[in-house]
Amino acid sequence: MELTFYKSLISDIKIRIRQGQTKAAFSVNTELTLMYYDIGNIIIQRQRLDGWGKGIIPKIALDLKNDLSEMKGFSERNLGYMVQLAREFPDASILQQAVAKLPWGHTIALMQRVKDMNQRLWYADQTLQNGWGRDTLLHKIKSNTWLRHGQSANNFQITLPQPHSDLVHETLKNPYAFDFLTLTEHFNERELETELVRHIEKFLLELGAGFAFVGRQYQLTVSDKDFYLDLLFYHLKLRCFIVIDLKKGEFKPEYAGKMNFYCSAVDDLLRFPTDNPTVGLILCQSKDKIFAEYALKDINKPIGISEYELTRILPQNLEHSLPSIEEIEKELETR
Repeated sequence: MELTFYKSLISDIKIRIRQGQTKAAFSVNTELTLMYYDIGNIIIQRQRLDGWGKGIIPKIALDLKNDLSEMKGFSERNLGYMVQLAREFPDASILQQAVAKLPWGHTIALMQRVKDMNQRLWYADQTLQNGWGRDTLLHKIKSNTWLRHGQSANNFQITLPQPHSDLVHETLKNPYAFDFLTLTEHFNERELETELVRHIEKFLLELGAGFAFVGRQYQLTVSDKDFYLDLLFYHLKLRCFIVIDLKKGEFKPEYAGKMNFYCSAVDDLLRFPTDNPTVGLILCQSKDKIFAEYALKDINKPIGISEYELTRILPQNLEHSLPSIEEIEKELETR
């Protein structure tokens, strides 16, 4: 077994374990959150009836600490979050849809970072489905995953049956944020591919739940000629192969024809009878929407076109001045 494939296997297993651990914890959160919700409502009602202001919360926190010293979670700050929860979710049925199943720290993050209710419910639902930890949720919010979801240019409506076309559309994003990479300004496509595979766990996290890495520069032989796919994935939920072609710079119409060929080859050579049609995803740094629409208009394979962003590109002169990982490790060993 090649080392690269084995590392990918271990990475996939670790991601699944972490998701499972997080999902298991979700099942015990509902009662706690609903209790906090009730406490928040009790405080609000008494404030309204008795004319108490915010100053009553520190007193409540102190009395609860004295009377229930063995219990945690009733600090002044946390009581404030309970009141905020009751105010921002006046309809308890909405709260119980997904938010109440989240750990309390996730719920606080949603209240602090996301003001739109539809976005909150979407992030809560995605957290439950994908087993996101709090740090992952915060990263998803910061990178505007909600706005990027289902925004790729594509031809799925005319190449895939319903409801599968909608599922594929919702699975892909635009743009993809590869801010975990550090590349020089003059990187090439092969360097981008290498870095994405080297950071495969973060890459899979950005792609979203369900992506399983099959290989890079995956060889296909058609009529005695060899072709190499930049990246090949299998999506466990969509039940199909996904071919990713990496391009530096702007999208060009000829990329769609090449991807159409790749998808046809994968369908013939790799796809099982129970699999759905192979999906192609062209990732480029920029795209003209009209060019993309025309390029996909008469293509018969399902293809999406998305942009990617590199927000941590280092100038070449600065990159050479930074210590390498090996140098940092050596320095730490001498201390």
